[in-house]
Parts: sequence; C-alpha cells; structure tokens
Amino acid sequence: MSSLLPALAVMTTGLYAGFLLTFLIAIMPGIAALPDERFTAAMRRFNEKVPGPAFLVLFAGVIAFPVAVVVGADDDTDRALAVAALVCAVGSHLITITGNIPLNKALAASEGGGDSAAREAFESRWNNLHRIRTALSLAAFALLAVAAG
Repeated sequence: MSSLLPALAVMTTGLYAGFLLTFLIAIMPGIAALPDERFTAAMRRFNEKVPGPAFLVLFAGVIAFPVAVVVGADDDTDRALAVAALVCAVGSHLITITGNIPLNKALAASEGGGDSAAREAFESRWNNLHRIRTALSLAAFALLAVAAG
C-alpha cells in the first residue's frame, strides 16, 4: 500500500487528537476559573467557531483515511491496528454527536438566561464526555502510528 494513506490517517488523527487534548489540558482548565457568565460566553463562542471548514476536514478525515488504510492494508497486523483505530475514532465521534453537541446546543439555547444554571447543566457533563473522546482519539492516533510504522 502507498505510504500516503497511512500518513494522512496518522496526520489527521494526530491533529484531531491534539486539538481535543488542547481543550482538555489547557482551554477547559483555563476557563474553569471564570465566573459563570464569562465561562458560558466563552464556551458559546468556541462552539460557534469550532465546526468550521478546517475542523470538519479533520472530523471527516479521522474516519475516511483509516477506512482507506483498512481497505488497502497488505498486512493483517496493520489492518487489525487500523480497524482498532477506526473503532476508537468512531466511538469518539459518537460521543461528540450524541453527547457534546447536544450539550453545546443546550448551552447556546440558554443564552440570555441564567448563566449559573446553564453552566451547572453543561460543564461537568461536557468535560466527562470530552475526557472519554480525547482518550479514544489519542488511542486511535497511537494505533495508526504503529500500523504506519
């Protein structure tokens, strides 16, 4: 198999995992100390900007490139690693779609209301889901890196 597809799979998955990790270790701890109205305002702005074109390319690439690696793998071990990575990536995306995005939408809908209640309903649930999807994305990256190596 050409080394281009595994390289693209590793690159997109690594960039996506790094993006999630940045939120986990820097952004969320950084804004956690903000008062409720500033925290909710910051999260609403992040949630408006994140699903832009660059993010959507990564979001799709994290699935599409590993699928291409699975289909084109010449080695059973590499294929198995790519399948495991794909399972992790799909799991992360399912958490995003069924958990984080609905929380983001609820937070957006609460704008102009009580920021303390909105934060209470959002922050710990969002962070817990985010930890899981970050771990899955990092696992997908590591598995693809080994498969491509």
